[in-house]
Amino acid sequence: MFFLRMIRQSLRRRRGKRLLVAAVVCLSATVSVAMLGVVFDVGDKLTAELSTYGSNITVKPKSDVVVADLYGDSDATDPTAFLKESDAVNVKTIFWSYNITAFAPELHMHMTVVAGDGTADGADGASGTTAETVGTWFSKTVQSSTGESTTTGVSALRSWWKVEGGWAHDDADEAMVGSRLAKSLGVGVGDTITVSTRGTVQAQSEPSGPRTLTVTGVYESGDDDDDAVYLPSSVSQAVNGLPDAADEIEVKALTTPDNDLARRAAKNPQQLSQEDWETWYCTAYASSIAYQIEEVIPGAVAKQVRQVQALEGTVLNKTQAVMIVMTVLTLIAATIAVANLMASSIGERSSELALLKALGAKNGEIGRLILGETGAMALLGLLVGALLGSGVAQLIGRLVFSSSITMRPMVFVLVAALIALTVLVAALASIRSILRLHPAEVLHGR
Repeated sequence: MFFLRMIRQSLRRRRGKRLLVAAVVCLSATVSVAMLGVVFDVGDKLTAELSTYGSNITVKPKSDVVVADLYGDSDATDPTAFLKESDAVNVKTIFWSYNITAFAPELHMHMTVVAGDGTADGADGASGTTAETVGTWFSKTVQSSTGESTTTGVSALRSWWKVEGGWAHDDADEAMVGSRLAKSLGVGVGDTITVSTRGTVQAQSEPSGPRTLTVTGVYESGDDDDDAVYLPSSVSQAVNGLPDAADEIEVKALTTPDNDLARRAAKNPQQLSQEDWETWYCTAYASSIAYQIEEVIPGAVAKQVRQVQALEGTVLNKTQAVMIVMTVLTLIAATIAVANLMASSIGERSSELALLKALGAKNGEIGRLILGETGAMALLGLLVGALLGSGVAQLIGRLVFSSSITMRPMVFVLVAALIALTVLVAALASIRSILRLHPAEVLHGR
């Protein structure tokens, strides 16, 4: 009973420093929970953020890819091999179909473009301009063989475009013109242009002849697309005599950032062991999604856009490294602060602790007393810090990624273990000084 009274009196007298210990632990827990919560969830958020900047997988005819690898790709030449546009919807039948957020077949052809409703020869006195045209889907609703219906197109793939006017409609005589080409032609929203084939590619059916299209939008992309015309694929196919043809399919998918396994698989998946192959195939790497796309589209080669994947991996690694360093520095600072507070508290309580030892208290009992007091304050700080850290993580998610952060239970377990280790290290450093106390010297003021 005597010891309990001593403890209660000690707790009342030293309440201020114990509250400071709780405050330090609370601050440390807040930062740790917030940073580690974001670290564990930043991969998905970053992938979703980067996916707004276009496709990360392209699908092309196998023969064109072989020629491009041998002789290089030339933007000045029209394609000579084609995929079936109708096969594009097959990308929604693969294992990772729900990760594919948008896709669109494209037919890239250089055509003669004339402002107004004149012919390619310039019946209205205008001269024709040779420009790249892209026949594609703008916002088309399609149904896969599994019965799933989806609406997709370049409006989802080119969400960063600055569009004056509106998006063109599929299967209509409408088009969208790049800002530089629109300025060169002298056309704007509501004007018309006429497109016609140059006849450089052998047609598979009778071309329909020149087609007059209404310009529904003028877009600014910030790249070479500003010199192009986007029009419905059905119109481009008809004018060029290439029914159901596409020379490329762009795919935007939510993917897992590449690691060593993904990089090895991208080189040659057949060289993987059976276990590694199954792990890779059942993980949403860009390379595994591309591999599965090749399985459902005949004569196709699917490749990941390396720039997007490299950027994602680099930014992810750097972001995680910064947050982990902040967490480590916070824990180190907390350790030093708690140790200093405990040392100061013990210095003020040296006579009380010496008296306890003089009355028969053992070093272990005094050590447990100090650990119990500090542990109680640390637990209080940890609980409050966990709540505050979750709120800070959500704030970071909203401000940076415009979405909430998923707080995984592992975050709280890890932070609790780290805080416990921090407090233990700080407490042990202070307890060592207690063990060296000699009651007679302290009580006599020596």
